[in-house]
Amino acid sequence: MAIREIITVPNPLLKQISKPVEGGVTDELRTLMDDMLETMYDAPGIGLAAIQIGEPIRIIVMDLQENEEKLPRYFVNPEIVWASEETAPYDEGCLSVPEVYDEVERPARVKIKYLNYQGEEIIEEAAGLYATCIQHEMDHLNGVLFIDHLSKLKRDRAITKVKKLKRAA
Repeated sequence: MAIREIITVPNPLLKQISKPVEGGVTDELRTLMDDMLETMYDAPGIGLAAIQIGEPIRIIVMDLQENEEKLPRYFVNPEIVWASEETAPYDEGCLSVPEVYDEVERPARVKIKYLNYQGEEIIEEAAGLYATCIQHEMDHLNGVLFIDHLSKLKRDRAITKVKKLKRAA
C-alpha cells in the first residue's frame, strides 16, 4: 500500500467527470482502493474519491468509525437509486479543500447500488453521516465539490484560503 498525493482546488482534475469501472473489480483496482484507504487514513479523513488522487474512475473509499477500530467500505461504480425528499444539513469539509468547512443541505436518506471490494453488487439504504458522506464523495465522481453547493462568495473565499495554505507550505 502507498500513500498518494491528494489534489486540491483549484486543480481542474477535480471538475472532471469520472469514468465507470469496466470489467468488474480486479486485483489492480483492489490495490488502488488499498492505496486510497491508506491515503485517507493518513490525511486524516472519512471518505475519498479516486479523482482526489488523480484517478478519474468511479471508486470511493470510506470509514466512518470514530474510534481506533477500522471499518473500511469500498464503492465501485456507486449510484444513488433513490433519495428522500427530507433533507438534512451537515457541516462538511473535504480533503481537496483543506481547512474549509461549511453547511450543506442534502437528502437525509438515499438508497445506493455499488460493487464492493469483492465485486459483489450491494443495494442498501444510507442515513445520517453515511448518507451525507456517500453523497459528498459521489459528487466528486461527477466533478462537483462541496463548495459548489455554497454561494459564489463563500466558494471564492474557500479557494483563496486553500491557495494561501499551499503557498505557506
